[in-house]
Amino acid sequence: MKKLKRQWELEKQRCQSCGMPLCFDPEGGGSEADGSRSKKFCSYCYASGEFKEPDLELEQMQQRARNLLRKRGQPWYIRAYMAHRIATLSRWRKK
Repeated sequence: MKKLKRQWELEKQRCQSCGMPLCFDPEGGGSEADGSRSKKFCSYCYASGEFKEPDLELEQMQQRARNLLRKRGQPWYIRAYMAHRIATLSRWRKK
């Protein structure tokens, strides 16, 4: 049960652009325009209240996730699942 609860907490605290758990972000999250830490986006995706790559498309982000997971030796079904999950994040749901 503890493992399931931990997984649920990780799910709630993922970057809403790339899906990375914010607890793994070395900077503790991206930064807002006022300098405070973002609770929704990681520092790889978001800084100073803006996306670092505002023209990035969903398909490009999904491909980046697949490539990263491939480099880490994850099987195809994990790569496919995570790429699918990116489309459910708040940055991409609007489009």
